[in-house]
Amino acid sequence: MKHLTVRARPGNRLQGLLNAGGTVFPCALGRGGIVSFKHEGDGGTPRARMRILGGYYRRDHLVSPRATRLPMRAITPKLGWCEVPDDRNYNRPVKMPYAASHETMRRADGLYDICIVLNWNIRPRLRGRGSAIFFHLARDGFTPTQGCVAVTRQVMERLLPYLSTRTILSVK
Repeated sequence: MKHLTVRARPGNRLQGLLNAGGTVFPCALGRGGIVSFKHEGDGGTPRARMRILGGYYRRDHLVSPRATRLPMRAITPKLGWCEVPDDRNYNRPVKMPYAASHETMRRADGLYDICIVLNWNIRPRLRGRGSAIFFHLARDGFTPTQGCVAVTRQVMERLLPYLSTRTILSVK
């Protein structure tokens, strides 16, 4: 699959509709809705074309992700993601414990049981432009994310075999 397109759901800017090859699925968006000028902490989902880089999965919650062409790594208890703009590892995976503020990738709520990394603010990394923009699993009711796009486990498992590092997720 070369392209996934996300648009805000009519009447609810915190939820979206993800079009994958003509099939439309509901998704959660960031608590700030879709934003054109993303910055750290705004809760916005960036309006952008983002390439899929690869992903992570919880080995203790899944045997392994369904067949996929994506490079997938198991989430270890020490995996974090730095979210401090002034830190040298901003918007990168880090080994915990880590002195600067970071997100824990091994979450109790299951949102990152399957977590796909998007290339938002990866190269070049601009301080303060936002970190940890992922395509991951949604909470019940599609409650807002911190800026990511999130779908149900069933939808993610359905899409995984078709995703590759050539897939673009466009938020419009």
